[in-house]
Amino acid sequence: MASANPLLSSTFFGKTHILISPPTPKTAKSPLQLPSKSRPCRAIFANSDSFKSLPSRATLAALLFSSALTPQAFAVDSPPPPTNQVIEAQPSKQPSSPNSPFAQNLLLTAPKPQSQSVASDLPEGTQWRYSEFLNAVKKGKVERVRFSKDGSTLQLTAVDGRRAAVTVPADPDLIDILAMNGVDISVSEGDSGNGLFSFIGNLLFPFIAFAGLFFLFRRSQGGPGGPGGLGGPMDFGRSKSKFQEVPETGVTFADVAGADQAKLELQEVVDFLKNPDKYTALGAKIPKGCLLVGPPGTGKTLLARAVAGEAGTPFFSCAASEFVELFVGVGASRVRDLFEKAKAKAPCIVFIDEIDAVGRQRGAGMGGGNDEREQTINQLLTEMDGFSGNSGVIVLAATNRPDVLDSALLRPGRFDRQVTVDRPDVAGRVKILQVHSRGKALAKDVDFEKMARRTPGFTGADLQNLMNEAAILAARRDLKEISKDEISDALERIIAGPEKKNAVVSEEKKKLVAYHEAGHALVGALMPEYDPVAKISIIPRGQAGGLTFFAPSEERLESGLYSRSYLENQMAVALGGRVAEEVIFGTENVTTGASNDFMQVSRVARQMVERFGFSKKIGQVAIGGGGGNPFLGQQMASQKDYSMATADVVDAEVRELVETAYARAKEIMTTHIDILHKLAQLLIEKETVDGEEFMSLFIDGKAELYVS
Repeated sequence: MASANPLLSSTFFGKTHILISPPTPKTAKSPLQLPSKSRPCRAIFANSDSFKSLPSRATLAALLFSSALTPQAFAVDSPPPPTNQVIEAQPSKQPSSPNSPFAQNLLLTAPKPQSQSVASDLPEGTQWRYSEFLNAVKKGKVERVRFSKDGSTLQLTAVDGRRAAVTVPADPDLIDILAMNGVDISVSEGDSGNGLFSFIGNLLFPFIAFAGLFFLFRRSQGGPGGPGGLGGPMDFGRSKSKFQEVPETGVTFADVAGADQAKLELQEVVDFLKNPDKYTALGAKIPKGCLLVGPPGTGKTLLARAVAGEAGTPFFSCAASEFVELFVGVGASRVRDLFEKAKAKAPCIVFIDEIDAVGRQRGAGMGGGNDEREQTINQLLTEMDGFSGNSGVIVLAATNRPDVLDSALLRPGRFDRQVTVDRPDVAGRVKILQVHSRGKALAKDVDFEKMARRTPGFTGADLQNLMNEAAILAARRDLKEISKDEISDALERIIAGPEKKNAVVSEEKKKLVAYHEAGHALVGALMPEYDPVAKISIIPRGQAGGLTFFAPSEERLESGLYSRSYLENQMAVALGGRVAEEVIFGTENVTTGASNDFMQVSRVARQMVERFGFSKKIGQVAIGGGGGNPFLGQQMASQKDYSMATADVVDAEVRELVETAYARAKEIMTTHIDILHKLAQLLIEKETVDGEEFMSLFIDGKAELYVS
């Protein structure tokens, strides 16, 4: 910006020149009232933040708008005039006295003659002390100062051209001193003083930022220097599978216990890879895929690692969730890339863990399917058995949700075999416990057979956790060996939660819990063909005030076959706790401790009527929502498929079964009330009663089994 008046301010390329008009003539009534021909003083700050850090902002503002001071020129980054410049004052048309303001301005702005003695009075060096700087300013030997952006330092230019730096303290009078002594003041705007370079930098910043983000994205996706070392801008479409030319998983079939049938089926695949002539001579073809199906923790991934360790062929491993990620179409691209690599290394094994992440049924659900996941599964189906075929690549996959997999994925030619990895039996649990006891110091009283019988339904992961918890308990108790007590306590901790030994329990509540648990144990012990009582405890664990442990039949658990008498006995045992409370404390003093028992009884009774055909009025008909689409939600999948009249009959049958179980439990309780009192008193004294001590009470009391 340029102005016709040289005393007005101008701004260009981020620089600000602040000029102050001459002082007000004497004819003005006040310093702020100028003659009509005069223009008011104005100052333009291009970067006003630069002056905020100077020692005195208020003083500077007062200086700019005050007419009492001698006018000076404040130029930001303006070059100093050469020292040999001669300025001649032109004679004015109007006579001026030496005392006139115009004459004073000429005298103050005219350069002073240089002399050899001027330089000798200045301090030596490029770093001046603040006191030396002030003395030089007051003597008129400082021509120009340039403040740093934060106002903490300044650079001066002396009258002889020398430059020096000064550290500026917090002096509010510094600006006034500089102005009174005619020193030019400027403020440094940093290295990028030129506005053109700032403009170019602002244009280039988005491109630089985008380039940095793209570089980080490439590294995260396995670009140069990244984890995969693949390189290229489209690495996100490549497979993230882990490849081993010679698998070194550290696991063989000898390390897998409790899954003999699954090992047998997988050993054939390994043998086919090692000795293909043995099978091809008979016209057999290698299975293209094996699907490992089983509950969580049964060892599906462990079996895949064992197959890799035994086969010795190239091995690719990945998780199905790695296929679907971030961009549309990436899943299908990664599937293609995975099988291209596998075909180049054939014969080889590809292991896909949790395949239900991409192998779910297509187009299922209320809102349709997932296009990205469906593209991925379509590409997987094509690679396993499509037009081009798949030679020499065996696909192992694992899932605990086979019910949600697409039917096209399960057909022969893709997954020829479905290997069920079920929960281990007693013999399998003994072997698993032996495997997970390696490296642990066990006491002589540890019996793996008894431990296995106390853990029905436990998977390999559960048993591994059991032995680890027992080792932690032994270390907490400062023991050198793991005894059966630590294993027993660890088992109870896993099943019911940790003990609350420091819980404050009143004598009344302790008595109530003792009779409640004694009622469960008494009914369970006198019911024919029911599970024996293993342990009774009134120590609080988790959300339970007490627990009664039964030892279920291994044969019944493995077969999954339950008789009608067993289910009726189970309902009576569950109601034994509430019946004991009513008999001892009265119907008005019962508590909510039997809420879980009622839920169990209702569930068993309804299943007997709706699913098991144990009702004469309903007959051998399965009614109710026994299945449904797994993607529609539990409530919608379990909608009733019978009339209201049938629902009334079902409710009546369920109520009758529950009332019959209640009557049986109450009859046993009133008949053997003396044994109930003895058992409750023993629990109050010892808090824990084992199965052998409990059976001695029945032998002493000559109790007999209940006969309906």
